[in-house]
Amino acid sequence: MSAIAHRVDAVDKVTGAARYAGEIPLPGKAYGYVLQSTVARGHITSIDTGAALATPGVLAVLTHENAGRLQDIGDGELRLLQDNQVHYRGEVIGVVVAETIERARAAADVVRFGYETAEHDVVLRIDHPDVFTPEKVNPNFPSETSTGDVDAAMAAASVTVDQTYTTPGEHNSPMEPHTATAQWDGGRLTVYDSSQGVSTVREQLTNLFALGPDAVRVVSEHVGGGFGSKGTTRPHAVLAALAARAVGRPVCVALTRQQLFALVGYRTPTVQRIRLGADRDGRLRALDHLAYSQTSRIQEFAEQTATISRSLYATPNLRTRHRLLRLDVPTPRWMRAPGETPGSFAIESAMDELAEAAGVDPVELRIRNDADAEPDSGLPFSSRNLVGCLREGARRIGWDDRDPRPGTGRDGRWLVGLGVAASTYPARSSPSTATVRVEADGTALVRIAAADIGTGSRTALTQIAAEELQLPAERIRLQIADSDFGQAPVAGGSMGTASWGWAVAKACRELRPRVRDGVPREGLTVHVDTKDDIEAQPSLARHGFGAQFAEVRVDPGTGEVRVSRMVGVFANGRIVNPTTARSQYIGGMTMGLGMALLEEGVMDREFGDYLNHDLAQYHVPVNADVPEIDVSWLDEQDDRLNLLGVKGIGEIGIVGAAAAIANAVWHATGIRQRELPIRPDRVLRR
Repeated sequence: MSAIAHRVDAVDKVTGAARYAGEIPLPGKAYGYVLQSTVARGHITSIDTGAALATPGVLAVLTHENAGRLQDIGDGELRLLQDNQVHYRGEVIGVVVAETIERARAAADVVRFGYETAEHDVVLRIDHPDVFTPEKVNPNFPSETSTGDVDAAMAAASVTVDQTYTTPGEHNSPMEPHTATAQWDGGRLTVYDSSQGVSTVREQLTNLFALGPDAVRVVSEHVGGGFGSKGTTRPHAVLAALAARAVGRPVCVALTRQQLFALVGYRTPTVQRIRLGADRDGRLRALDHLAYSQTSRIQEFAEQTATISRSLYATPNLRTRHRLLRLDVPTPRWMRAPGETPGSFAIESAMDELAEAAGVDPVELRIRNDADAEPDSGLPFSSRNLVGCLREGARRIGWDDRDPRPGTGRDGRWLVGLGVAASTYPARSSPSTATVRVEADGTALVRIAAADIGTGSRTALTQIAAEELQLPAERIRLQIADSDFGQAPVAGGSMGTASWGWAVAKACRELRPRVRDGVPREGLTVHVDTKDDIEAQPSLARHGFGAQFAEVRVDPGTGEVRVSRMVGVFANGRIVNPTTARSQYIGGMTMGLGMALLEEGVMDREFGDYLNHDLAQYHVPVNADVPEIDVSWLDEQDDRLNLLGVKGIGEIGIVGAAAAIANAVWHATGIRQRELPIRPDRVLRR
């Protein structure tokens, strides 16, 4: 059966019928506006809510003095309004509830807090005395790994690279700001949330409010983007539930664009030292990747920045290490391809420097260092087609016509260069349940607590069910994003379709022989859980791979960098739907362009807050920045991956994109860019 050509939710979205979390029409709905701390460290000494409560239409002002109690679930960012401590500027310290959002916001302006402040520390420094080694990095990787003797191999290497690369804090900026509408019905809580995973939110809210196992329902009908920032419960959902319980009415809490910069997570800044040692022909003998990142004092989050080097290139001597620093800042969280994205900038920039030092073509260098087994674990790959991606990408961008000498390409006043980088991302699957019911009229109902954050999972899951049941897609009715449908993983970690599709396909395959014998009037229903299937998988290294190529133009007079072409070739198992897959790859590569040239959270050391906390000052790519993007993929059959042979594709498109652009800037100018973003002043300064 051919792929569905159009998204199944397209009409609802373009006509406005698709409902988002702030658009649920509940009787008596009130609105909450979040109050945030204006100091970076200290404690609250006084609160004056009198003027706010006197404002017409205001129903309540919740602070630590009167908010309901919450349980400690091990996440300090969610245990809101429980004490008077301030851990960072912008932390939630209250919420105003009113009949309208305008009245709530007006009342918020007249709430007064007094503070006793303490000296704050908000800047990542690798020489800070409090730098430490975390026990693990996200999600559960060991902080350090080592094989062989890296230092001895470096000393004996014919060619070496030893450089430091830095990336700034970067902020998730989904089109739909985080929003939740909460309603209590007796002792049962229903939350309509802009979330990437309703099962996760249900579990966390259940534990926070000490409720019974069936006392919370979470629904996310449509989600306007997430990039990881909606992957776990965020403060807005907790506040909506607290406020709804306090006023006895449904309450909607929608964060403003500015509030997102403090309250929903961001990509930590990193400082990374890469040491490479190689033979004269460029074959690696040693790889040492040391990554520094930051976390908050209220909740530890350690980005897995160096883990990409554990799977990318063959070397007998490999060491990866992570260091962490607690600061008076919000907690970093997931942002598209966490770890692999900043890690790829460092390792792929260093590999390009190794190619230069060894006098080897950058594409050929990566091919020579391809791995037969995962370098860190020694496990065989379920499949690995990095070499094929590199060769096809080189062909598509015309790499063989490239003059290897930097600074020689010209087009009028512009210096022109080509760059390359490898991509990789783990191919994960997580346990999921699904229910499929075939009716006597030949239609089928599929229920699964999956999420569609704009990626097209509704379309992909409809297609999978149609193929497995051998029915037209129009005969499939898919219902998703309701925690009452059972347990399902988040739309994150590039494991959504692989996990949900496995459960849907398993249920359909169990139904198919029964359907052949005839469907009774009451229909046929199957409920499945893939937990045992996933636990029974053999130990293999499961990853997707790809190659990124970029052509840039640099104005030597102004330092302006323009990306004129991008090429991405990927090997990600079975591609379920080419239309949605192409969108995911292009989206990732576009985000990588933003990382390379535009995105940078600028911290104000004096006040302890990001200066550019809106889209007027925090720059993301717009149409004028994005060039022709040529995306393709290799046919890859991986029978040892999962039931469908599917690898996630949501994140691999950003991995390596910034490095490819930085390497192209070097080829255009002869100047290495080891600090992101590649701003005009940095180009001119060097």
